[in-house]
Amino acid sequence: MIKLNYEHVLHEIDFKKYRPKLEKINAGINNKTGAGNDYLGWADWPVNYDKGEFELIKKNAQKIREKYDTLVVTGIGGSYLGARAAIEAINGLMPQKGVEIIFLGHTFSPTLTAQTLDYLKTRNFAINVISKSGTTTETSIAFRLLKKLLIAKVGKKKASEAIFATTDAKTGALRKLATQNGYTTFTLPSDIGGRYSVLTAVGLLPLAVAGINIDELMAGALKARAESYQNLDHDVYKYAVIRDTLYRKGYKSELYVVYEPQYTMINEWLKQLYGESEGKEKKGLFPSSVSFSTDLHSLGQFIQEGSPILFETTLFVDNPNQDVDVPFENEDLDELNYLAGKGLGFVNKQAFQGTLAAHVKDGGVPNLVFTTNKLDAYTLGYMFYFFMRSCAVSAYLLDINPFNQPGVEVYKKNMFALLGKPKQK
Repeated sequence: MIKLNYEHVLHEIDFKKYRPKLEKINAGINNKTGAGNDYLGWADWPVNYDKGEFELIKKNAQKIREKYDTLVVTGIGGSYLGARAAIEAINGLMPQKGVEIIFLGHTFSPTLTAQTLDYLKTRNFAINVISKSGTTTETSIAFRLLKKLLIAKVGKKKASEAIFATTDAKTGALRKLATQNGYTTFTLPSDIGGRYSVLTAVGLLPLAVAGINIDELMAGALKARAESYQNLDHDVYKYAVIRDTLYRKGYKSELYVVYEPQYTMINEWLKQLYGESEGKEKKGLFPSSVSFSTDLHSLGQFIQEGSPILFETTLFVDNPNQDVDVPFENEDLDELNYLAGKGLGFVNKQAFQGTLAAHVKDGGVPNLVFTTNKLDAYTLGYMFYFFMRSCAVSAYLLDINPFNQPGVEVYKKNMFALLGKPKQK
């Protein structure tokens, strides 16, 4: 499990004052009466998920592992961030075995797209296309290109067998295309929005293909739901209250911090979750992120002594997946022999402790710290549910609907006009 340490917040937090509002918010989540209640399906998902489809996900993941060497996950935003975050967190950035997982459809980049397509010419690949509507522009363009390449390589029949679509149960362009071509399909529930969908087929199929135990993932999520469902003293609510308190004290940005590059995509998942859920009506904290110690050599100076606009939220994992000892050298020219025999995990932890002390004591930067012994599938499931519930509470504390994103439609409208997209009749 993850544990919240808030002794370095530097401000008094009046949890008692928030109690009445938290009671109302929590009842709204549990009873599905809060703003945006049509999208509260994630709240009970660890209990109510489709057990039959869950088994089909595992069965098809095994089929993909046996028949293909590569899976291209095609989606954007919540349709890929959670899966990528979990896969990289557990398997690392350079896994040596299993199916290679590639992500596309999250960018218009011509170079990345062209290079990926060239690489796939030599791979035996399957596609998992993820879109509720089937008309998301980045994803749909990438899927067209991938589908064309796949058909050219193996023919239309085998291509259809290698395409797995995660989409709306009944409607939408992708659902229609899947029915016409006989793709294997999985459901993105209508009452769960994209950024809250990592525990659905959206995340579960890629994770299972990557060899991650999705039974353990769901067990962790179930544990988080059970602990936080009625317990307003749980860290889920404390985290929301601390964020809200700091926001009302004038802090403008929450800086997510990790100490392993393989956890960078967890930051990206959090940024979308909180940015799209809270950033409305000229309200909300700006979610930003860093990976230490790398970014201490670029942004460390600003964090320490720059404008006091941010607080830090760190996720630190005590036990790395692997460790490497610093070697001894007879000529100690780099003066590192004092570390000889010590693991980089030890060095990394001291960097974390030293940075925390510097930012809090000398820099006056409030810090929240989440710690866990090891980030395995169970802990990740717990963490995903923890942050989704806490995010919903945070948005409700701002009197905001956590589940819409009206501002996103503005740039799309302008882009479509510039691209010359025909108006719908």
